[in-house]
Amino acid sequence: MNEEEKKKRLKGFAGVVSKQIEPLNDIEKFKEDFKDRNIKILLNATDGKNGALIVIDKGTIYVEEIKNTPKENIKKKNAGWDGRLQAKTKAFVNLLTSEDLSFGSVLGQILTFKIRIRGLRKSLTLLELFNY
Repeated sequence: MNEEEKKKRLKGFAGVVSKQIEPLNDIEKFKEDFKDRNIKILLNATDGKNGALIVIDKGTIYVEEIKNTPKENIKKKNAGWDGRLQAKTKAFVNLLTSEDLSFGSVLGQILTFKIRIRGLRKSLTLLELFNY
């Protein structure tokens, strides 16, 4: 299965996330800055059927869809994530479409329990992506 077929198959939440971040593959500065990094960040929409696993692999970024039921599917040992953010779909949409996406705005969501996070340092890589 090639890259194009993967993109077509992503639906729902993973498809939305994919459309937001995969254009980074066209930015040379992104490729250069992430050329030595391998990171997987799971965005799990708790009120949906699927989560989105953002994979950064040596300067290339893509999204994989992961079914979040049964719960074993999204456990670290099965999904292989380095960082995980869990929230309702609306919280993710607000975060991904926010004009003011900063550490402070994410921290506010965490402190009000709208977003649950594991692997904080790796998860904050997500904020770096929005600098491009």
